Amino acid sequence: MTASITPFSDPSHWMLLPAAAQTSVLAVSLADVTALMEKVGRSSATLGSSDAIAEQILQLLGRQVPLAQCTIFAFQGMARPRVVGLGDRARTGALPMISQDYSERFYPLDGSQRVMKAELARLLKDPHAKPRVWLHRQGPQDVQHPEYRHVCYTQPQIAERLSVLMLQENARWLSVNLYRGEEHGRFDDEAIALIEAFAPLLMQAMRLHYAGQTLQGDLVDLVLARLARRFEQLTPRDLDVVRALAQGLDADALAQRLGIAVSSARTYVKRICAKLGVQGQRELFALLMEPAQAVDSQF
Repeated sequence: MTASITPFSDPSHWMLLPAAAQTSVLAVSLADVTALMEKVGRSSATLGSSDAIAEQILQLLGRQVPLAQCTIFAFQGMARPRVVGLGDRARTGALPMISQDYSERFYPLDGSQRVMKAELARLLKDPHAKPRVWLHRQGPQDVQHPEYRHVCYTQPQIAERLSVLMLQENARWLSVNLYRGEEHGRFDDEAIALIEAFAPLLMQAMRLHYAGQTLQGDLVDLVLARLARRFEQLTPRDLDVVRALAQGLDADALAQRLGIAVSSARTYVKRICAKLGVQGQRELFALLMEPAQAVDSQF
């Protein structure tokens, strides 16, 4: 099977051809598509909903292309990316921490940044052009930064990553990243062709899913910004914990997201409540929901 790609001088990334020009076909059952769409648009307050869609992608594609992990990120401008979903085939159990390291420290070093710049340059030249799906492949041999390579590739034993990217509304990017373990080897032409055939459905599903998440996420961002202004002693880690609580995560899910023990997650919550002068999560939520006028009057 031949991958339907548009060639560029850099073979690490390419633009997906329009659907009418593609020859590859991915056989997907109606049940599998239904299972994927069932995960789309669920509120992030539904525990694990975003991770569930990443797991569903792994399950759906993994039947035909051996995969180890799936991570989904949302980018906007130069700001650090937001983790939208994680799927793991029980490799190191460290994927939440790896993804956090990537979103906080390593993302500017990612080769996919070149893809985003190339697409923005293309759209700038032709204002009437529509955003297209791009693919980018990157293996440990392509990463020059030693710590980035160790944390994201060597430690989890990743042979290669294939990213599916598309520019969304409001200048946001969605990046769905598929990883092959060392036991799988790098992506061959057949595997790439299968993923290309699936890419349009994948990105449309993620576009709808992220649109549903964005409204709630924007509201949470607004509430956290107010909280940070009011309580300057809160650290970025504290705000990450409050965000998780606002999204409905319990102690077990919070520990998994942060890559820490459940007891440590509970300790984090207690310390944050002490900083805020509240007696528990119920009072914490009441504090978060205070009207803006009431908060502003205290300054």
